[in-house]
Amino acid sequence: MSCHVRHLNYCNYFKFIVSINVAHHLTPQDSKMTSSGHAIDVNCMTLTRFVLAEQRNAPDAKGDLTVLLSTIQSAVKAISSAVRKAGLAKLYGIAGETNVQGEEVKKLDVLANDLFINLMRSSFTTCLLVSEENTDVIEVEVDRQGKYIVCFDPLDGSSNIDCLVSIGSIFGIYKKVSEGSPSVKDALQTGRQLVAAGYALYGSATALVLSTGRGVNGFMLDPAIGEFILTDPDMKVPSRGKIYSINEGYASLWDPPVVEYVESKKYPKTGKAYGARYVGSMVADVHRTLKYGGIFIYPATKDSPSGKLRLLYECIPMSFIMEQAGGLASSGSIPILDIVPSKIHERAPIFLGSKDDVQDVLEIIAKHSKK
Repeated sequence: MSCHVRHLNYCNYFKFIVSINVAHHLTPQDSKMTSSGHAIDVNCMTLTRFVLAEQRNAPDAKGDLTVLLSTIQSAVKAISSAVRKAGLAKLYGIAGETNVQGEEVKKLDVLANDLFINLMRSSFTTCLLVSEENTDVIEVEVDRQGKYIVCFDPLDGSSNIDCLVSIGSIFGIYKKVSEGSPSVKDALQTGRQLVAAGYALYGSATALVLSTGRGVNGFMLDPAIGEFILTDPDMKVPSRGKIYSINEGYASLWDPPVVEYVESKKYPKTGKAYGARYVGSMVADVHRTLKYGGIFIYPATKDSPSGKLRLLYECIPMSFIMEQAGGLASSGSIPILDIVPSKIHERAPIFLGSKDDVQDVLEIIAKHSKK
């Protein structure tokens, strides 16, 4: 290495050390900008640190949930990396249809599913897994079993990746309730029994929103350090929004209450009309609803009288998060979290979002039910 290059490297290292030292002496009122112009938070709340702090609030906790959430965090990071690469490779991974060893590279949704399953199996914290991609429940090997059941959609909206639309992962965590070997009944619990739920959004950045039953917190992945940083503490959905989100392509198949509600938002007798936003990826639509307020609707239709979205790993986790943030979630007749699942891939209609907006549509449904 030449003296000139060595000198430049030492100079860059010195500037980095100086910037760290400067940041240590800045007050909270300062902008925490280093001499190079980049902010450095020397006391940032990472997701790992947050989960450990939450564990301290539960005196009887043994750390199993902390390990499981850290495992899910690792899966999300890996999927985030794969999403960034697979978009260019048309869902087949960075090397095309085969990798450099000549091995077949799986499609992104299958890859995400395998990541979730393999990481959670090897965490020694789970006993049953329910995935959108698998017909039956997955029982973890006896010598690896823990006390938790995880229901998850490894890659929600993956059909949108070719056009670079935001996609995501959804998960809900339950504790085993039966004695002896785990069974499918352990997975068929209501949302009121959830221990934790969350979702990851792979968009312009990678976000992870989590609730352990003590409010909702949002984290953003900092690719520079490979950690999720707390950016949205104690998230609350507005009591009323200005946006409705529904696929209006199915309007001819809606029940009359849904038609009336949407018409009332498009052509209100008083006030300003609601805006319409629909991505077609549940994670993206729900995340926007959580941030800005409004309502997300995926109703039953004439073609799908039981609804289309899956109860265990789509409706229930998202409803848990929305209720923890101060919103509501209903099937139109009962709160989503009160539904007792009868099968692992059960479907349900859903009305989810700001409390006042959901209440509006429930009042219209109740009015029609009396006719």
